[in-house]
Amino acid sequence: MKLTLPVISAIASVALAVSVTAQTADTPPPAYRPGLGDLMTATVQPRHAKIALAARQRNWAYAAYELHQLDEAFDRVAAQWPKWQRVRIAELVETMIREPIDGLGEAIATKDDKKFAVAYAVLTDACNACHQAAGRHLVVIKEPDAGAFGDQDFSPKP
Repeated sequence: MKLTLPVISAIASVALAVSVTAQTADTPPPAYRPGLGDLMTATVQPRHAKIALAARQRNWAYAAYELHQLDEAFDRVAAQWPKWQRVRIAELVETMIREPIDGLGEAIATKDDKKFAVAYAVLTDACNACHQAAGRHLVVIKEPDAGAFGDQDFSPKP
């Protein structure tokens, strides 16, 4: 049998496809590592907003719950991205964010609207200062104007 160029090409293509398929089937996919922006948008920013929405309804238990979730979200951010580009994210979280989170926790514990407002503003300012330090000037966080979570009731439950 005479092997022509089209026949050789077809055999090579099949061999390559079988090789790639076998290699793919035996090789586990790489571990998922969400991007820094993904973590901030999916796990940090919603919790920041939910804390404010809960406090507006004077649902202090839920505000405390979301603050704890926010604190853990920052733990995950620092663990996944201790350094991003040339920015030491873990260091920024520890030096700029932890103290305002603690202060907000204290304000929530008092169930005092005025203390909450001040502490929430301090945390929000810290978020924006952190974005500035990381060179992300376009990312500006503020207290939510309205509920972005239309499917969630933030009023206190008995």
